Amino acid sequence: MALNIFRFAFFTIFTGLHCCLLAGLFREWRWDRRRVKRSGPPATVSVVVPIHNEASRLPRLLETLALQDYPQRELVFIDDRSTDGSARMLRCFAALHPATVLITLEENPGPNRKQYALRRGIEAASGGLLLLTDADCEGNPGWIRAMSARMADPRIGVSLGPVFKRPGKAGFFHRYQCFDHAVRYMYLAASTGLGAAGGGFGNNLIIRREALDAIGGYQMVPPSPTEDAALISQVRRATHYQVRAVCASDAWVFTAGEPAWKALIHQTLRWNNGGLFSPDLLTRLNFSFLMIAISLGILAIPLLPFFPRLWPLTAAVLISMTMNTLAVLGLFSAALPPRGISYGVQVLFTPAFFTFLTLLGFFGLKPSWKGSVYSQPDR
Repeated sequence: MALNIFRFAFFTIFTGLHCCLLAGLFREWRWDRRRVKRSGPPATVSVVVPIHNEASRLPRLLETLALQDYPQRELVFIDDRSTDGSARMLRCFAALHPATVLITLEENPGPNRKQYALRRGIEAASGGLLLLTDADCEGNPGWIRAMSARMADPRIGVSLGPVFKRPGKAGFFHRYQCFDHAVRYMYLAASTGLGAAGGGFGNNLIIRREALDAIGGYQMVPPSPTEDAALISQVRRATHYQVRAVCASDAWVFTAGEPAWKALIHQTLRWNNGGLFSPDLLTRLNFSFLMIAISLGILAIPLLPFFPRLWPLTAAVLISMTMNTLAVLGLFSAALPPRGISYGVQVLFTPAFFTFLTLLGFFGLKPSWKGSVYSQPDR
């Protein structure tokens, strides 16, 4: 009796949750369609970019920034102890573009070095809107204008922008990265539409200076391996400002994919651990519930021959993942590699990969990123 209640309750709750998430995604899509058609007076936007040994990737970003059609912009670069020629490239760029601020860090106390670099850059920025991105990103010439348009309503404190990975080489590994990134943004936008924003991609995020001041400044964001999620949670929890998510293609940003599975695992494990052990209680509970439920559905698969009554756990995950896949292809197909049979494979592989990351996180594995090992934040 108890097993019957659990397995059908699990099926109902999990699939029902994903129906609610899709409703939240639809809400954000509708909001964004209205926002694209409206814009307020232009405001000064400070684009803040932390950089650490990115000479091989930096040219794409610099070209993107040089081509922007938004005149009220300031570019703030933080060279975080680079030793590979990044500093020279930035100096050359600054000489050609006067509205550029270049900060050079000789030391970085951490514990999250990117977070410290962002803090220094935000302190030096003068714009009323702060647009955060990374050195390996690129967008279209209207990117700054598109993101600033989402902030025309003074009630909005943060707008989250989509980030997609460039396909790179052919093959399942590179296609999966593109799909994984899109699914993650789908979850972020959907939860934002439900009023439970707890994460976003920090390489396409715009925040109002007043919203940042309302939480006491960027220095009040708790140390986290996912500093962007910690910032969003602070604004949602401690201020009256709204957090919204962008869906339209005018604000899309693309970033380079990882070269191998090891690098991808460390990157995605950092994101998963940031949610599982988030200092924000709502984010931690929501993300942990989602990942644990997915894991239960996947771990039930090898048990089905022996305990066939567990089928509702697996069915709930596969049905929900099918819904996610259709939503991603419906909204973001132009940013993904051409459709094919591999998207059907993602329905099973994606929750299996999430399960793998969740187990690694609960077993205490600490991801490394650019030479640093990220510890789990204190709960």
